[in-house]
Amino acid sequence: MLHGPNLNILGKRRPEIYGRTSMKQINDMVRARAESLGCELTIYQSNHEGVLIDNLQQHIGECDGVVVNPGALTHYGLSLRDALEAMETPVVEVHLSNIHAREEWRRTSVVSPIALGQVVGFGPRGYVAALELLVAHVRERDGGA
Repeated sequence: MLHGPNLNILGKRRPEIYGRTSMKQINDMVRARAESLGCELTIYQSNHEGVLIDNLQQHIGECDGVVVNPGALTHYGLSLRDALEAMETPVVEVHLSNIHAREEWRRTSVVSPIALGQVVGFGPRGYVAALELLVAHVRERDGGA
């Protein structure tokens, strides 16, 4: 699971839009769900696109999928998009707020064309939903239950 810029200050930054749940609380919630699903979860956050890309590249061939909230990189992070595509695994994009109901510039995602799908507007629960959907997809693809 990858968190982009400014997600490290969730709970403090614009709580009327992003809520009061911290990134640590989201990570704990998703980690618990991953455990109950029997899957291994690696979580990483950076405010720097190149560092996010470095992290992805370190995991090429090691993971079955990526849940990503690119933050503002959603709208212009072409090199992050390319790195996600290079993973050659399913990607589920997640956003706490409904980016399609916000400012016009937020409605464009450079990640969505290479993503399996997008979960938006459900706050922290969106991360859990994204993980569940990704795991279900991978298991169905691989012939599992």
